[in-house]
Amino acid sequence: MRKFGVLTATIFITILIAGVYGILHDQVTYTISQEYFTKFKYRQFGFKPAWCNGHRQTVAVIGFLATWWVGLWTGLIIGLTGLIYPDHHIMKKGVTNAIKIVFVTAVIFGLIGFFRGRYYLIDTGVNWWFPEDLIDKSSFIIVGSINNYSYLGGIIGLIIGIVYMLRDYSLVKRKQQSIKTNPSP
Repeated sequence: MRKFGVLTATIFITILIAGVYGILHDQVTYTISQEYFTKFKYRQFGFKPAWCNGHRQTVAVIGFLATWWVGLWTGLIIGLTGLIYPDHHIMKKGVTNAIKIVFVTAVIFGLIGFFRGRYYLIDTGVNWWFPEDLIDKSSFIIVGSINNYSYLGGIIGLIIGIVYMLRDYSLVKRKQQSIKTNPSP
């Protein structure tokens, strides 16, 4: 029953982490390209300009709405995978480490997206949809690249996190078997 509590907490915590990540992520990317939000994301989410008492607040809401569901799926998958552990203490440790892996991987991939956008995609171009009234296409491309790579990083981080948990479980299982076959005097 305690493992179910860890599963539930994992889902809740990853939704919060993902939402806060989205808020902070979009505050940074809004600084790079306001047009990405005012001419694309506002329309995508059906928001009017400065819907929430200003652009920064609107961007924060969009950031949360764009990422909370990633936290839901991440928490569900990591939490369910964590049920392989023999008890809730070990499960909590494995799940926590897997969440860290997902988060760090998403951040690293977001940075890769920035550099790829800034130093490659601006020069080579992309076949994305652009708003007709777009003024700063380069900044729009950079932010689009950051967003795409951040999501990719989340997926790759999730895979790495699951692999970590499976390997960790294997080590835990071997350690427990070793203790059973070689009890201390």
